[in-house]
Amino acid sequence: MSEGRSGKAGYHHGDLRNALVDAASELARGGGPEAVVLREAARRVGVSPTAAYRHFANQADLLQAVKDEGQRRLADSMEQEIAEVERDSGGGDPADPAHRAEAAKARLTALGVGYVRFAVTEGGMYRAAFCRVDQHPKKWTGGDGVGDLHPGDVRSFQLLVGAMDALDAAGVMRPGVRTGAEFAAWSSVHGLAMLLLDGPLSDLPPPQQEAIVTRTLAMILDGLTV
Repeated sequence: MSEGRSGKAGYHHGDLRNALVDAASELARGGGPEAVVLREAARRVGVSPTAAYRHFANQADLLQAVKDEGQRRLADSMEQEIAEVERDSGGGDPADPAHRAEAAKARLTALGVGYVRFAVTEGGMYRAAFCRVDQHPKKWTGGDGVGDLHPGDVRSFQLLVGAMDALDAAGVMRPGVRTGAEFAAWSSVHGLAMLLLDGPLSDLPPPQQEAIVTRTLAMILDGLTV
């Protein structure tokens, strides 16, 4: 089994739930959400299905845990890309308006790169991160307007909202486009990721794929900023 969230491989006494999630996540990595089977996860950990059922009421319960893990890893990938971009930029004066503007633009682009990279390199977990688990519906809350919608604890989306707010605060966002901008950007990048993962773009060589990602993200940014 690969290394899990605890940084240790395999099952360790007192941490069976996490070990099962790690095993189920490995199943998802290889075959997507359809491959997540509680009995197989228990077998891989080396415990009986009965022991596994003490931590998960059913297979949907385990799949929800894998979905949450997929979302966590997706957000980690996005944050890692931001950290790399900020490190490569060599810093700058946060009080400088021009620096704030460029940093905000770079942050939004980095989020998109990290999002697509995770989808392409971790297709099984990416699919699991967005699979539907009927037993555990994720409710969106807010008012009547699209700008009032909030997805609860979905960190990847909160990162996107923060990037949009940073663009707005830096004074480079086009007038009248802030409300709901995160949904338009998310839809574009998610659609691109699916085309690269399961669609006709999956057959293109990596350089062409990277060029399409770069161009798409640039067009999203151009549509948002002045």
